[in-house]
Amino acid sequence: MKNKLSYLTEIKYIFLKNFSKIFKNKSKLIQSNFRSFYYTTFVGFFLIFIFAAMPKTITITTKIFSTPEIIINKSKSNFEKIMKGKKLELQKDGKDKKKKATFTDLFFDIFEFEGIDDDTVRLSASTLKQLFEDTKYNLNDVRKNKVVKPVLIALLPNEIKNIESSKKRKQLFIQIVLPLILEENERIKLDRKRLFVILNKNNNTESEKKWLKNKFKQYGVVNRDLTTLKIRIDEIPVSLAIAQAAKETGWGTSRFALEGNALFGQWTWNGDGIKPAGVDDQAKHKIMRFHVLQASVRAYQRNLNTHSSYKEFRKARAIQRDNEGELNSLELVNYLDKYAETGKEYTRILKIIIQQNSLQDFDDAKLLPSSEKIKKLI
Repeated sequence: MKNKLSYLTEIKYIFLKNFSKIFKNKSKLIQSNFRSFYYTTFVGFFLIFIFAAMPKTITITTKIFSTPEIIINKSKSNFEKIMKGKKLELQKDGKDKKKKATFTDLFFDIFEFEGIDDDTVRLSASTLKQLFEDTKYNLNDVRKNKVVKPVLIALLPNEIKNIESSKKRKQLFIQIVLPLILEENERIKLDRKRLFVILNKNNNTESEKKWLKNKFKQYGVVNRDLTTLKIRIDEIPVSLAIAQAAKETGWGTSRFALEGNALFGQWTWNGDGIKPAGVDDQAKHKIMRFHVLQASVRAYQRNLNTHSSYKEFRKARAIQRDNEGELNSLELVNYLDKYAETGKEYTRILKIIIQQNSLQDFDDAKLLPSSEKIKKLI
């Protein structure tokens, strides 16, 4: 609903549109019909109050609420606890008048987007800009403090291709993909730590043996080769991943990125994909399509960590780990000439992207701990 409805009308629309869902999906919402109605009604009036009290936040809130797929995904006890805390907070703010709670803070504490299948929310570029400002997430701070706010975005904004300033377009693109890359690197890092703990033990538990079995399968390692598994379970340098995403998508403007959430131009021959324009009619490959951007990042990392074409890349990375401990993207990029048909020219361009945009500044950036995470926006 991208029309000029007032925000109160939009709230009413969302409330009525989702009224039937609230009683059908009892596993995710409050169980009692009567209490469901009570809490849902309360939330509706609560949000109307917030909107009326804070008109400056309308730009972001109305665009988020323009989709009729908002779901309260909290247990009854947690929901009551959250609402109780927010009521006290608002009363305190109203009484003392010392601070104002932004709608973004309240929204992310009350609602949680969790992969709403076909109802995934696509935020506009202006909405994302406002969201990043509200959460104090900017790249200058990241370069200085090496800390990234985990605002995880599922879809690129369609308007990104209309941003005339290349500097602003690149900045927005990096802000979107950086937390996604760090999130996947963190997952790999935890696996790597667990692997080394297991390797340093004489006797492994049944759960550890089961975990190892799953990792052998996940990383395509045959004959239970622990050395190969150790080499494959490792991170991709952040600067390298950003540079490849930028190159493959034209900084987020390509059709494959906007229609298929494909950040790394991976090919597929037997799955759902997008056929490249202008290719030979006999060509059978397509560009792999993903439901959300995060899935594209995960597939990319799995590709570099398992495919035979990148065996030398993994060897070079292992040598860097053994000798220096840190990964150098400008050296590792030399081993990705098989990633694209242009070979060495492709790696040369990646180096230019990394250097011109100072992407190595992000290699040692850290994602905030999960206890401090902002609710995921999906």
